[in-house]
Order: sequence, then structure tokens, then C-alpha cells
Amino acid sequence: MAAGGEDAQALAEAVAAAMFARDPASQALGMTIDAIAPGYARMSMPIRADMLNGHQTCHGGFIFTLADSAFAFACNSYNLTTVGAGCTIDYLAPVREGDLLTATASEQALAGKSGIYDVKVTNQDGRTIALFRGKSHRVNGVVI
Repeated sequence: MAAGGEDAQALAEAVAAAMFARDPASQALGMTIDAIAPGYARMSMPIRADMLNGHQTCHGGFIFTLADSAFAFACNSYNLTTVGAGCTIDYLAPVREGDLLTATASEQALAGKSGIYDVKVTNQDGRTIALFRGKSHRVNGVVI
């Protein structure tokens, strides 16, 4: 299959659909895949009352999970089984019940079996909530 163009886009979409169908964690949190392309994913998640911590703001673990899911969909978009090798996140602003978070994951580098992806998490007003950087590693196999 070609590295770019319509074939690569169709493959990324098929991989995302298959992965999401097998991802009860992302589904249970109300996540949606809003856009997918080779090396790229955008996902959203509404913040519910059961996601709040003792300060009545969204628990950082849920923000991390959204960013991590977008990272996973972006780095698996080539249909080569890829796992996270490490990541960091910086939380920049609080999130409240009723907010809609969007995580946009973009490939920054891909060399051999290793990749680096940046994920920006924003709220419905476009405010940056968190910045996540994930390092990926390709393992044997394909997604579909």
C-alpha cells in the first residue's frame, strides 16, 4: 500500500475503526474519534460528574487517558502494531463538569520502530488544558 494519499487515509480509517471497536475503556469514557489520518488523531471526551476529584475538577487521570488514547490511535494509524514506550504530561488548566475536551495527536518524528507524538488537549473554548508527549515503539504484527 502507498505511504501517502487515499490508500494511506483509508487504511488509517479502517485501523481506527477496528481499534475503537475493541477499546472498551475509551468507549466507556464517552470518547469519540473526530479525525484520523496517518500519524494523526483527534479525539473528544465530555467530562461527567463521576470524573471529578475532591476539588470538583476533572481528575488528571481522565485527561491523561484521553491524551493517551489519541496517541495510541495516531501511532497505530499505519496498521503496524505500536505500543507506548513512555510519556509525560503537563497539566495547564482545570477542567470542570460539562466541559468537552479534545486531544489532538500529531506525529513529530518516526525513525525505524520509534516515534514521538505530541498531544494537545483543549477544552470547548480552545483553551489549552494539557500537553502530552508520547514515545512509541513498533512491535511485531498488524492491527487489522
